Amino acid sequence: MQIRRSSRSVGAQIAEAWAKRRYEKHFVSKLTDADGEQQETQHWIETARDCDYITETQSKDWLERYASVGRMLNSMINKASQFCYQR
Repeated sequence: MQIRRSSRSVGAQIAEAWAKRRYEKHFVSKLTDADGEQQETQHWIETARDCDYITETQSKDWLERYASVGRMLNSMINKASQFCYQR
C-alpha cells in the first residue's frame, strides 16, 4: 500500500538529512523531501478514507499525526542552521 511506502520514506529522508547536516542546503533539501513524503502520506490516508478502507476516526487521528510531523519538519527547515555543523 502506498501509505506504507510514503510513510517509511519520511523517516528515511530524515535520517539522510541528519547524515548530511554538515551542509545546510543538503540538510534542508532532504528535510523538504521528507515533508513531501509526509504530504503524500496524508493524500493516501484521505484516499483510503474516501474508499472506506479506514474509518473516519482512523483518518482523523493519522492526519493529525502527520500534520504534526509536517510542522516539526518545517520548524527544522526554518532553523536548519541550528542543526548543522558550524565551520
